[in-house]
Amino acid sequence: MVRVLNVYTISAFVAIGVALIGFDISSMSGVLGTHQYQDFYENPLGIRQGLITSAMAAGSFTGALSAGALGNRFSRKVTIQGGSVLWCIGSAVQSASNGVPMLIFGRVISGICIGLTASLTPTYQSEIAPRKIRGRIVSFQSLAGSLGIMIQYFIQYGCSFIDSEASFRLPWAIQAIPAVILFVGLFWFPYSPRWLASKDRWEEVLCVLAYLRTSNNDINDPLVLAEYKEIEDQVRFEREVRAQPIRELFSPKMRKRVFLGMAVQIWSQLTGMNVMMYYIVYILQSAGITSVLLASAIQYIINVIMTIPAILWVDRYGRRPALLLGALSMALWLYIIGGLLMQYGQPNPVTNQPSTWLIMDHPAVSRTILACSYLTVGSFAVTWAPVSWIYQTEVVPLRIRVRSVSLSTASNWAFNYMLALGVPPLLRSISWRLFFIFASLNIMAFIHVWFAAPETKQRTLEEIDEIFEHGEPFWKSFTGTKAPSRLEQLAKDIETGKLKIGPMAQS
Repeated sequence: MVRVLNVYTISAFVAIGVALIGFDISSMSGVLGTHQYQDFYENPLGIRQGLITSAMAAGSFTGALSAGALGNRFSRKVTIQGGSVLWCIGSAVQSASNGVPMLIFGRVISGICIGLTASLTPTYQSEIAPRKIRGRIVSFQSLAGSLGIMIQYFIQYGCSFIDSEASFRLPWAIQAIPAVILFVGLFWFPYSPRWLASKDRWEEVLCVLAYLRTSNNDINDPLVLAEYKEIEDQVRFEREVRAQPIRELFSPKMRKRVFLGMAVQIWSQLTGMNVMMYYIVYILQSAGITSVLLASAIQYIINVIMTIPAILWVDRYGRRPALLLGALSMALWLYIIGGLLMQYGQPNPVTNQPSTWLIMDHPAVSRTILACSYLTVGSFAVTWAPVSWIYQTEVVPLRIRVRSVSLSTASNWAFNYMLALGVPPLLRSISWRLFFIFASLNIMAFIHVWFAAPETKQRTLEEIDEIFEHGEPFWKSFTGTKAPSRLEQLAKDIETGKLKIGPMAQS
């Protein structure tokens, strides 16, 4: 019997590394509408505010590119711990900042942490999880990110009533607390069994698998031995063919898979969701909503609630349906928002404001835009938010997984940087047209996923290799087929004595 409690506990805890992304999002969105922040930093608008917000993504891009090498050398666990130290340093610099340059520097340092943890957390989770609940396990990071957004936002909202610089300095300092908890707690958790195998620590591989898969740490359990055998065969194969991970990333055989993981991460940014998260205050002001901080708080609560169904159902309904339906629904809501702003909006008579286009004296229209923004966030939270992180870890084999995930995550942060930097001036220059652009990008994402992305649910990471090797017609696998029973067959052969297992290091 699979020892589910261990896997759930470990995965939920390590997801704190992704919760830091949520803390970052709210550390900005929660202060944009406060006079304390605007007064101290001289009311940054347009490209200036874009530089502040995007600084985190710039650091994250750097961290993501280095995550592969660091994760392979020092382990996923130790590298995540190193990232948490950087987060604490970045939080201290931000909370003590005396101007925009120092604030940007602090956000870059924290961003390096995010690049490391966002790359390695889903990798670590996927490598400790049984295939039947792997999607649910990796989805924990989506829930953690949503919780991070909500918790930090309410901290920011509460501190906004402090009539001093402490209104933004205090919450920026508080966000170091989860990083400290993550750093200390990881000392008690195991290394990834697949990383241990890559280092020839085979006895530890068997012990970790027994700890994760059985209730009594039984290293002779047939399913434990079967999974051990599968990892052993994979590592032996890689060594026999003298795999060169960096060169293989862009080989004709692998580049389609690597680019697919990158594309899903890029599309997750181009859905427009981070615009709705980072700059929701600006959007609601443009829609004529008066209580923007309270309305934003409701959005973040919806984001958390809608992540829970994804965790429960992602391994039942699959990855493709979530990506396809999510892209279509978000396109619909964004087209409605853009159309309402176009039809009922007018130029803002006040020029020194983030929004140059306003809806005035149309309360029903304002409420409709607010509802559509909530629906957009909810649609993303239940579909693309978890699946984009799950999918990038599933489509590539073990030998290049960490480097491929690093590239995918770096792609995510590169586009995050461009959007965080470019959206404030775009909101001021093209206003409602921006929503039509993002809606159309969602349609393009739908088309790409339909023709290029196969279903990967409930298959072992090694079995997914066979999907790509045999050229399964992606457009036919809307919900996927029944997962092959290779692992169960191995377990049966071990139990009946047909197959003997011994550490590869001794063979």
